[in-house]
Amino acid sequence: MGRLILRPMMTSASNASEIWLARVFAAKAADGHVIRRNIAWVEREIGRDRFMAEVRRRGFRLLQTADQFIVVCHSGPIHVLL
Repeated sequence: MGRLILRPMMTSASNASEIWLARVFAAKAADGHVIRRNIAWVEREIGRDRFMAEVRRRGFRLLQTADQFIVVCHSGPIHVLL
């Protein structure tokens, strides 16, 4: 009898980006708070345009400061105080 060799299932780039997005927005912070991600990391993982589209689809707000994206995970008003 031959040995059974199990190999990890290969995922398409599209499927991998969907998994990445699901994990980012499954964080507790995505429930009405904020998420911060390094821009270079976002661009490497799924690309800026795809990330922005997902933020828009969810009705969230996206800010950029230095090398970070900040996602405000609600659709309410934002006021820059200082």
